[in-house]
Amino acid sequence: LVKGGGGGGGGETRSFTVRIEPKWAPRGADRFLTLIKDGYYDECRFFRVVPNFMTQWGISSSPAQNAKWRHKKFPDDPNSGHSNARGTITFATSGGDSRTTQLFINYKDNARLDDQGFTPFGRVTSGMDVVDSIYSGYREQPNQEMIQKNGIEYLSKHYPKLSYIVSARLLP
Repeated sequence: LVKGGGGGGGGETRSFTVRIEPKWAPRGADRFLTLIKDGYYDECRFFRVVPNFMTQWGISSSPAQNAKWRHKKFPDDPNSGHSNARGTITFATSGGDSRTTQLFINYKDNARLDDQGFTPFGRVTSGMDVVDSIYSGYREQPNQEMIQKNGIEYLSKHYPKLSYIVSARLLP
């Protein structure tokens, strides 16, 4: 469930569904499922939104959750031949074997990412219009280090219009 969009965090609550494809990226799929079960993504803000590129989230609104997961890096998945097409979901990385909790959904086909360690592990199967309407007015302004340390307190004060995940759950 996502709150916000268009006008920002005060908007209506809508949803999108992601289908996990473990064969594409087993390590990424496993980490995502683990974080969903842990409630990590609940109340997570979409803190980096670049129109015609991607929307990124995955720093918890809770500093305690961030402290728990921030340094739990996991190995890259090899390129599986599945491209960063529109609607695919991929973990963010800052280099080899550096993935932790941050991820993004591609707004367009971003095949240039395929050979840079960004291996998709799933795709949006419904509600891509919801993803397209995630608030983009702040672009890349929120400071990731401040989100890690201060969570929702920092985001609510400085970026109140950010769209966010109300809850992320596994469907049968």
